[in-house]
Amino acid sequence: MNCKAKTALTIAGSDSSGGAGIQADLKTMLANGVYGMTAITALTAQNTVGVTAISEVSPEFLKAQIDAVFTDIFPHAVKTGMVANAELTEIISERLSFYNAKNIVVDPVMIATSGARLISEEAVETLKKKLIPLATVITPNIPEAEVLSGMKIADKADMEKVAEHIWKVYGCAVLLKGGHSINNANDLLYENGETTWFEGVRIDNPNTHGTGCTLSSAIASNLAKGHSLKDSVQLAKEYISGALSAMLDLGKGSGPLHHGFPLDNTGKKF
Repeated sequence: MNCKAKTALTIAGSDSSGGAGIQADLKTMLANGVYGMTAITALTAQNTVGVTAISEVSPEFLKAQIDAVFTDIFPHAVKTGMVANAELTEIISERLSFYNAKNIVVDPVMIATSGARLISEEAVETLKKKLIPLATVITPNIPEAEVLSGMKIADKADMEKVAEHIWKVYGCAVLLKGGHSINNANDLLYENGETTWFEGVRIDNPNTHGTGCTLSSAIASNLAKGHSLKDSVQLAKEYISGALSAMLDLGKGSGPLHHGFPLDNTGKKF
């Protein structure tokens, strides 16, 4: 009997150290029981300390990668990560629309944890106008949600207001990540007028490189398997907690998560 696997496509950049981007996405998809595929937006030379070089692919080559996937192994879900320029964002939006892609998770990577802007203003506008309206759910952190909404966030009430505003403006569900900006790790899901809070588990692990990529890929994986959005977020949060709790310690800076912890014969299964 042939096994009909569930499939997911990640459209993102490559991280040569394996902790974030395409590499983190593929590891996450495998650990969550989904066959992962890729369309690479950029190559990076990076490690746990920082990024030393970036080489973006051409729009034509990105289009060819996306077409190659959709015309042969149509993905049950799609996750997008950092796309640095407007032209590549335009290609992604056009191709996902053309193929009527389902279960699209957009990680609107715009601002680093340090507060540094990661993509151009033009790319932000294209993201807002073309890609986000296609999303099933977007996963902004607080600074990114402030950019998308034009509103400031200081507390949980502000998070709820901003999430509702984004849902009304862009027509997609929002998983607003609390992180350290309001002194907790609680995330807020706003979907079709319903608010759900996911309480964060504080894990004393400084190695958090690639956490955002991993979360969005885990959500996409669970959507691909047919879970509801709420359940997909819950399962993804549990997976992140397990990957952090495994206490992998690699590199001289903020190291990667242990993406493969469910597969290391510990008996934990997802």
